[in-house]
Order: sequence, then structure tokens, then C-alpha cells
Amino acid sequence: MESILQNFITERSTLLLFVFLAVMIVLLAKGADLLVDKAVEISHLAGIPKALIGATIVSLGTTLPEASVSVMAAIEGNPGMAMGNAVGSIICDTGLILGLGVLVKPLPLDRRIVNRQGWIQLGSGVLLILICLPFSHLDRVFDTGGKLPQVGGFLLIILLGVYFFWSYRAAMRAENRESNGDTESLCWKVIVKDLCIMAVAVAVVVLSSKVLILCAEEIAHRLNVPESVIAASLVAFGTSLPELVTVMSSIRKGQGELAIGNIIGADILNVLFVAGAAAAVTQSGLSVPTDFFSTHFPVMLLLLIVFRVGILTCKTHLNRLFGGLLLGIYLAFLCANFLF
Repeated sequence: MESILQNFITERSTLLLFVFLAVMIVLLAKGADLLVDKAVEISHLAGIPKALIGATIVSLGTTLPEASVSVMAAIEGNPGMAMGNAVGSIICDTGLILGLGVLVKPLPLDRRIVNRQGWIQLGSGVLLILICLPFSHLDRVFDTGGKLPQVGGFLLIILLGVYFFWSYRAAMRAENRESNGDTESLCWKVIVKDLCIMAVAVAVVVLSSKVLILCAEEIAHRLNVPESVIAASLVAFGTSLPELVTVMSSIRKGQGELAIGNIIGADILNVLFVAGAAAAVTQSGLSVPTDFFSTHFPVMLLLLIVFRVGILTCKTHLNRLFGGLLLGIYLAFLCANFLF
């Protein structure tokens, strides 16, 4: 699919590529708006907190592309890319996207949900690091790196199933509607319809993101922008574009709980789903280079801890102080990658 899109875009004129860019930006915005609207409608109809909807249904949709990319990278013999995609997405989602979102507008906290889901978010990150550690030679981890074994991938997939089952049970407990059978039947028919529309909206967001990034890359090539700059900016930015537009649309529509839920859920799924599935399909597992233990894992853990502290200390809204901290950590990480 990607090669067909790439060939199609390569054959188009530069002027037409700029037209495609504008169209894709409009489609991204409309798709994200529709996704947010339907998520909020489902929340109201089913009596399920918006943060929980964001942490499950919305985040699953926005992380599906990352999962498919990581699994294909692992199958094609590029396990380093699979692990980098999972960990890099957590860093980008929590540092860049959440940091920017909170700076735009302090986000409301549904404490009952973010406390519960937030501990799972932090625990998933810690678990990923522990599974990847080479316990037989911990003293040489910065020289030899580590590995996420296939059995570790299966464990993460099992925990993914547990997470969704637990989230389903939590959603059912949160449901507080009182209605007769006919009304309830009609309500669930509307919910199923909204879920189908959400699936279409996710497809629009993901596909338009892909086309937008491919167009931008092709234009950059034609303008003689170096490959290293393209890889470090456009490609990295493109993998998190669905989460970014969804979060910003949520904030613009006054649905901050959905934005926070989306980031928390995306981080959880990047560990349990993206890394787990990629490791599970490879007998040798995913190799973890030394720089993950010296840079990537510590930065990921620092961001998750700062976010957790923000949830614990802020009363009703995650304030701009923590948004600035998260964004600052991400920018420092980006600068370190460019410099070293």
C-alpha cells in the first residue's frame, strides 16, 4: 500500500503535491473532529467517562498504524526499528503532544480514571525496561544492550488482553444510566453506529497523515533537504500525527479529559500492543541497542514519572508548569539526539 502511494506521489508535479498537502490537512482536521465528536457521544450514551473512552477506543485506533509498522519491521528483519517506534512514540506522545496540549490549555483531570490508568501507564513503561534488561550480565548493559524476547512479547500481549477486559469491566461499573429495555436497545444501536463512524474517522486520520508525510518528504527531497533532517523531523513527527491532531481537536472542543485519556492509552498500547506484537512475531525477539539504556529508556521513564507527579499534585487540571516540563524534557532529548 505504501509503495503504491509513494509511486503515485513521486509522479506528481510539485504544485500538485502542495495541493495534496492542503487537502490532507483539511481531511486530518475533519477526521479528528469527527472522531472526537463520536467519542464524546458514546461517552454520554453509555455513561462511560470520556477519559476511559480516550484510553481505550480512541487510543487503539490511533496506535494501530504504529503496531502494523513495528510488526512488519520485525518480520522483515529490522527489530531495532520496531522497538524504536514503540519507545519513541511514548516519548513523543507524552513529551511533545501532551506538553503542547497542556501549554495551549490546562487539561481537566478525571481523577478516578487518570489515577487508575496512569499507574498502568507508568507500570507498563517500567515492565518494558525490566523485560529488556540482560540480568545475566547487568554490569555490561551499556556495552552489550539487551533484548525483548519472544516470550516477553507474548506476556505483553496477554497483559493487553487483561487491560482491555479490565477496562471493559471498569466501563460497565461506570455506566450509571437507568432506562427500560427498548431505550437501552436503541441506545446501543446508536453506539454501534457511532463506533463504525469512529472507525471511518480513524481511517481518514491515519491515511491522510500518511499521504501528508509522503508528500512532505517528496517536496523536501526536491528542495534538496538532507536525508538526516527528513528522518529526524518529518518521519518522526508523522508517526505521532494521528495522536497530535486528535488531542488538539479534543482541546479545541473543550474535551480535555479525552485528550489525556488518549495519551495515557496510547502509551500503554505502545508497550503492550506495539512492542508486544513485534516481539511475539520474531523468534529471536527485539534487540535493544545500548543507547536505549543510556538515553531512550531513562527519558521515557522521566516523562512518565513527571506526568504521574502532575496527576498526583494537580487538583482539578494538569497545569502549564507540567506542560512546560514535559515539552522541555522532549526538546532536550531531541537536541541530545542531534548533537550526540
